[in-house]
Amino acid sequence: QVQLVESGGGLVQAGASVRLSCAASGRTFSSYAMGWFRQAPGKEREFVGGISQSGATTYYPDSVKGRFTISRDNAKTTVYLQMNSLKPEDTAVYYCAAGHFSGGILLVREEYTYWGQGTQVTVSP
Repeated sequence: QVQLVESGGGLVQAGASVRLSCAASGRTFSSYAMGWFRQAPGKEREFVGGISQSGATTYYPDSVKGRFTISRDNAKTTVYLQMNSLKPEDTAVYYCAAGHFSGGILLVREEYTYWGQGTQVTVSP
């Protein structure tokens, strides 16, 4: 079992950068593919990035490609989401998630088993 705790959210102005962290409990962190999702009020939870077990492979949807970067430190059992050039439409609660998968990246919400509680990111115009 894995427990995930996100941190790093807050209120920023458009164009700013924020780095989110997700600390995982347990000694099997490196066996999980990790992902970041976000959910704005009244909207579906949206995938914003995924990373493979080793960290060698990442994937982003077009909505954040070139602005967001996901990384992980398996020794620190932590996954990060670096967000640059933030826009007001990036305002959401951001969640990290973990899923058992050795084949690369999980893209679908239902494929993830464990979720953090989320951290709010608000981008003002």
